[in-house]
Amino acid sequence: MAIAAPSLYPFDDTVSRLRGAIIGAGNTVFATLDQAAAATMVGLTLRPTTLIVFGNPKAGTGLMQRFPPIALELPLKIAIWEEAGIVIVAYTPMSELAARYGVPTSDAVVRAIDVNLAALAASVCSPPRPPSAE
Repeated sequence: MAIAAPSLYPFDDTVSRLRGAIIGAGNTVFATLDQAAAATMVGLTLRPTTLIVFGNPKAGTGLMQRFPPIALELPLKIAIWEEAGIVIVAYTPMSELAARYGVPTSDAVVRAIDVNLAALAASVCSPPRPPSAE
């Protein structure tokens, strides 16, 4: 299941800041897909929606060498969309993707990717609030 959180920034700033954070963390941005623009090209409308496709070949290659089917999930993706004035950032944890292909979720690379994905999202999103003590 995807993890989604509201961004602290407007849509375009969120996309820009996330791209910067991804690159700053040593990853490669392979593509930034403006899905709303693609919808417009075929006469449809879509709320502002962008998909950033990125990864770290140094980490991903080793994982794919050991578990070839995980290549179906790499590179990684972060989706950003705006709905009712709220910008949302979402991603699927690597541990969830890995489990689909029999990759141990305790694998050090899988754990490191999960930590990095969470840090990237946290770079633009509100920190989670602890439950209220009512």
